[in-house]
Amino acid sequence: MSFPFITDWHFYAVAVPAVLLLGISKSGFGAGFGSLAVPMMALAVTVPQAAAILMPLLLAMDVLGLRALRHHIDRKLALFLLPCGLVGTVIGTLSFRLLDSRMVAGIVGVFTLAFLAQRLLFPPHPGGKAAPRWAGALLTVMSGFTSFVAHAGGPPLNAYVLPMRLAPLVFTSTLAAFFFVVNLSKWIPYAWLGLLDWRNMATSLVLLPLAPVGVLVGVRLAHRIQPAMFYRLVYLGMLLTGLKLVWDGFAPEIAGSRGGP
Repeated sequence: MSFPFITDWHFYAVAVPAVLLLGISKSGFGAGFGSLAVPMMALAVTVPQAAAILMPLLLAMDVLGLRALRHHIDRKLALFLLPCGLVGTVIGTLSFRLLDSRMVAGIVGVFTLAFLAQRLLFPPHPGGKAAPRWAGALLTVMSGFTSFVAHAGGPPLNAYVLPMRLAPLVFTSTLAAFFFVVNLSKWIPYAWLGLLDWRNMATSLVLLPLAPVGVLVGVRLAHRIQPAMFYRLVYLGMLLTGLKLVWDGFAPEIAGSRGGP
């Protein structure tokens, strides 16, 4: 019997924890861990297919998370970030067919680890200033671009927003609003690129019940967690994300340069 969705259990062994982690991240940790979702699912399917399967789930999670957190959005910051993020999605759309998704993943991973090292080796002091707006604009464009290519927009945006030391709920809510608009803007380009086929959409429906579970856990954590622990967990998410993206981006090239058996 032929099913319209993916039936391989290996896929669901990585997809189920990936979706739960994404839901927790979307509502609780400002995309700190969420960037791991596509790399995890890419263990069983291609990066573009993983990104396409996650599209309906992202929309559901964005709506649920934004509904719970909308009163805490820093509107001034969101209005600055959104145009830059949308520029990034346009760049991603125009260059998608020309890109090696592994190399993009590797570059984002290196950037993520470099930022994390800078934060840990040279922690911000009280009264320190956030990055200038031009740097924030560039990082947010990069966030929109990497979000379009691999749903990995969290690390570049974190690099700009984290030094602001926003309250956890404000941080999470503002990023939730940003990614809601950015993810919504990706639907037409993804359809134009042929990524939203029936098999991918049917597989999304199978995974959809997991979306509110992850979001609910994330919202509860965001309301209860202490700011110091919150940022430690965000940094941990960035470390894991950076390592996984670097591995996905450069390990195949290293193995290839050594030659096959």
